[in-house]
Amino acid sequence: MTQLQSVAGQVQRVLEMLNAQGHEAYLVGGCVRDLLMGKEPKDWDVATSATPEEVGEVFGERKTVGTGLKHGTVTVLMEGMPVEVTTYRVDGEYEDNRRPASVTFAKSLREDVARRDFTINAIAMDAGGEIIDHFDGEDDIRARRIRCVGDPDERFNEDGLRILRALRFASKLGFSIEPGTSESIIANRELLKNISGERIRDELTGLLCGRNARKVLRKYVDVVGVVIPEVLPMVGFDQRTPYHCYDVWEHTLVVVEESPPTPIMRWSALLHDIGKPQYFTVDGNGQGHFYKHQIGSGEMAGPILRRLKFDNHSRAMITTLVGAHMNVPTPKKKSVKRLMNKHGEEMVRMMLEFRRADNLAQSESVRGRQQEIDECERLVDEIVENSECFSLRDLAVDGRDMMGLGFEGPEIGQVLERLLEAVIEGEIENERGALIEAAGVWE
Repeated sequence: MTQLQSVAGQVQRVLEMLNAQGHEAYLVGGCVRDLLMGKEPKDWDVATSATPEEVGEVFGERKTVGTGLKHGTVTVLMEGMPVEVTTYRVDGEYEDNRRPASVTFAKSLREDVARRDFTINAIAMDAGGEIIDHFDGEDDIRARRIRCVGDPDERFNEDGLRILRALRFASKLGFSIEPGTSESIIANRELLKNISGERIRDELTGLLCGRNARKVLRKYVDVVGVVIPEVLPMVGFDQRTPYHCYDVWEHTLVVVEESPPTPIMRWSALLHDIGKPQYFTVDGNGQGHFYKHQIGSGEMAGPILRRLKFDNHSRAMITTLVGAHMNVPTPKKKSVKRLMNKHGEEMVRMMLEFRRADNLAQSESVRGRQQEIDECERLVDEIVENSECFSLRDLAVDGRDMMGLGFEGPEIGQVLERLLEAVIEGEIENERGALIEAAGVWE
């Protein structure tokens, strides 16, 4: 399939309709990059010589939405599909290292793409499928390289978030960062202090979930340290224990790499040992210990996540995983049920996945624990498949039954918890008659 055949029909129609009215129009940015890499674009962006008013005249008021008129952008609804159409522009002065104070419409495609961040995002394609590449972005795609358009210092001072965008692209695409761009990233990293927590969170999440996260985080830890300074004490921190073959930071990077590439799991991996340096002790034999470091890491993770504007649900999931990452049960059904009662099925499955990744980042001598994790996962499956009781909602009796036996107030919950424990221990069958009989004895 050619690049042109890969373009959605509605997008092709937008280009052709603009051209038919005498306007230049090109696909630009990430969609062209994705097409050249054989990927399906998620969004379609068009750059045109037409002004927003002229775009409106071409497509009519009912098919256009002025989503960003200040910056020359009109969203065209072509057969229900949104396509962003932006007039060629050049940016004015950047006053906050993030956004231009003003934009001016430009006369040529070259002027427009010259303001973009990286060469791989500065490639254009016309309605006939011809590539227009003023800054050799195709060569950089072939070389799997991230390179700024023009002077990297200028690009990063215009928008400090581009520093993390470069790292995200490197991680997600598996690309390297060109030396000049890399040096500029490190030199200008303090610009990230001017960026909002939400923006930093989103870019770091993309970085963490990328296939090259371990390599990027290792090389650019001083950049990440600007926005999460709590990670810096982990770098090179010798754990001085036979159970670990890496320092704290490299161990963390391996756990990130081995964890499922979802935001909750990858952020949990990044933060799970962040408290270790503060909890380090050495015994009389010179061996290192980190007693209760998971609790400290969980307590440190909360403020970091709030600083980065995580939603309450995500923050609760991550801090729970971090704070409980050492609490994997012995591979016995009653132990697994207790953990499922405390945290729920979904969280226990995530805890086991996380523990697997954590164990893979340890010394060979303790990696046999993978078999224990396998058995715990098998037990979770069995408990769920057989609808076995592990929580109060699974009990064959409820509060009304206890009230019928004469229990009142807090006693009701206490008796139900006692019955649940007896069921988990295998002392009583989860059968209504048996449970009522046992509770009646306790009355």
